[in-house]
Amino acid sequence: MKRRPQNEIRWKAVWGSRRAIVPVVLFALVSAFSTNAGAADGGRHQQSGSRVRPNQANSQVEDYRLDRETTTQSTRTSGTTHAIVELQRGTQLPIEYRQYAQTDGRLDIINSVVVDIPNRLLRQLASNPAVARVHYDRPIAKHNYRTALTTGTRAVQQTLGLTGAGIGVAVIDSGITSWHDDLTNASSKIFPFGDQRVAAFVDFVNRRRTPYDDDGHGTHVAGVIAGNGHDSNGDKSGVAPDASLISLKVLNAQGIGSVSNIIKAFDWVLANHGRYNIRVVNLSVGAAVTESYWTDPLALAVKRVVDAGVVVVAAAGNFGTNAAGLPQYGGISAPANCPWVITVGASSTNGTTSRDDDTMASFSSRGPTYIDWGAKPDLVAPGRGTVSLSAPESEFYRTKLLSLLPGSIKTGTKPYLSLSGTSMAAPVVSGTVAQMLQANPKLTPNAVKAILQYTAQQYKGYDALTEGAGFLNSVGAVRLARFYATAQGRQKPPTDEMWSKQIIWGSHRLTGGTLNPFASAFRATTTWGAAKTDSNDNIVWGTSGDSDNIVWGTSGDDDNIVWGTTDDDNIVWGTDCGGADCDNVIWGTTDQDNIVWGTAATDDNIVWGTAGLDADNIVWGTADTDDNIVWGTALDVDNIVWGTAAAGNIVWTTDGADNIVWGTALDADNIVWGTSGLISTIWLDNGHGGGKVLRGAEIFDRFHDQNLMNLLNAAASPPPAKVKKSKKSVQVGGVF
Repeated sequence: MKRRPQNEIRWKAVWGSRRAIVPVVLFALVSAFSTNAGAADGGRHQQSGSRVRPNQANSQVEDYRLDRETTTQSTRTSGTTHAIVELQRGTQLPIEYRQYAQTDGRLDIINSVVVDIPNRLLRQLASNPAVARVHYDRPIAKHNYRTALTTGTRAVQQTLGLTGAGIGVAVIDSGITSWHDDLTNASSKIFPFGDQRVAAFVDFVNRRRTPYDDDGHGTHVAGVIAGNGHDSNGDKSGVAPDASLISLKVLNAQGIGSVSNIIKAFDWVLANHGRYNIRVVNLSVGAAVTESYWTDPLALAVKRVVDAGVVVVAAAGNFGTNAAGLPQYGGISAPANCPWVITVGASSTNGTTSRDDDTMASFSSRGPTYIDWGAKPDLVAPGRGTVSLSAPESEFYRTKLLSLLPGSIKTGTKPYLSLSGTSMAAPVVSGTVAQMLQANPKLTPNAVKAILQYTAQQYKGYDALTEGAGFLNSVGAVRLARFYATAQGRQKPPTDEMWSKQIIWGSHRLTGGTLNPFASAFRATTTWGAAKTDSNDNIVWGTSGDSDNIVWGTSGDDDNIVWGTTDDDNIVWGTDCGGADCDNVIWGTTDQDNIVWGTAATDDNIVWGTAGLDADNIVWGTADTDDNIVWGTALDVDNIVWGTAAAGNIVWTTDGADNIVWGTALDADNIVWGTSGLISTIWLDNGHGGGKVLRGAEIFDRFHDQNLMNLLNAAASPPPAKVKKSKKSVQVGGVF
């Protein structure tokens, strides 16, 4: 089969309505996966296990001058290759190659230059002493009211007033619409583009100076983070509706981009994060994993930004199932494969506002990561049927007509759009991080990730390579972040029975203790998953005589050390691990108990190719005839928009059993105060004819996480039955 050049492949990674040609493309893509999986049953599973030490490059990390794609291109006598030339420290691109350098092609963050170089000169370029490596500039892909209720972000907004105000969130995507009512500014801060909370817009595609989004993906992502719900009377507001947005456009109108554009965007963030108080970067785009994150220029650029104290949140990818609908492992994209990134998979609310029936979205990519074999994702968040902002000037608006949705007020265009994908899950976490950092600006990226994982909720039936540490719990994450902002001495931190109380450090699951965000594991200079600090000190584990090195601990002196125990439950995969610096079994041992994924069982599918097969048939395999690789459908069930509460519905609660009680505007005996859908003020009945008013933080501190979300859920949803007029409390919905 004749394969088209990889630099001509176009990619999309959004679940939504699509053209009729897409099913053929999807079949071509995933058929390669299932073929590899079958071959692997008799291939790698018979090989000895590959091993890797924590925070070290493994044996599959190649020492090269030309990567695999540029090596292939160098054998051709015609044509050019779009490449990233990584230079030796202190050197410049040799003068004889400067004519091939791209305009504005400097990537200072990794000391590199983007070039369009004739294939016949690639080997000559790579052999120049000024050149460290030559990388193919590979293509990149695009991978909420209901969401706000199930994750608890709305409860945080209403009780604590944490809306992301003052926090800058950079969205590296397809741009942002020139105007949307839901992006209007409610603060006194002056923004450069009129009454829109867009603090900066940088176009790495067409070099335009004012905001626009000709694709539509970036606007949708930005709305999940920071829409204020203007056109829906607040119902469809985002997670951090007062955050400042920094839009960095790297995708064109067709959703096409390149790794070098993302690196340019991270270069800009590194230079400007202080000016705009950029504390979070959302990356709902991804690229193929073609090399280790220790050599990948994109991964290294991201690390520079994280090391500067900026949290980077990335979508895991949408490769969770094969053509037959069976689960497959190993589909994490780049740079979501990096340990320094917070990698987000997608869950599904199943169309309800309750967490009880939440499940994993089948399309969500599972770990481990290709080549480096890292445990991913870090956690999951709602990403199916997500309603956010539409961009009327965009390709999405023209082609996804069935997914467009009206607001609650009259507008000239349909202001909202329903999409599914891990692209939609990542910004839910980014918005939560903005809330956490508003509550506690001193948190480092590692501390943010640890708190998110520690407070996440584990669901039965899913392994750590599917759900990570668990399902996002924004209430718990903000609760713990807020506590550490003012914690003194031996003050006992809050806890909640729904929390996972674990982190996944490298390939180890650490449990049974309490987070200490001031320990060495959570310093800005520590790489997540490392066994030692740069100064060779212990990180996660320690000895009873060196308590400063212990990150996890309980009140009992003997229970402080959890890392590297013989208990297999502390290992994400692989059981022949015996200590802090142990070798981790990754693949293909004869003992199937050591393998969490990719066993010889027919239902387990492997995403990437096996030895002896075409190495290009990996996750992001090439398409023979069609340009767009798109997955997912826009079924009616995905386009679910949550209902709004009737204007007269008021909620209150009793002190004894924490029962939700509904009243209506016509039933004066049951009305306390407040407005529909709000819990910023409630009446707490003591059951004896009296009670007290709770406001704001008092409500947040009074209730456990699940209780608080149930309270908000009841306030936001119409009562299941008409409340009868009565002098007594009427219990609806059961006990929290």
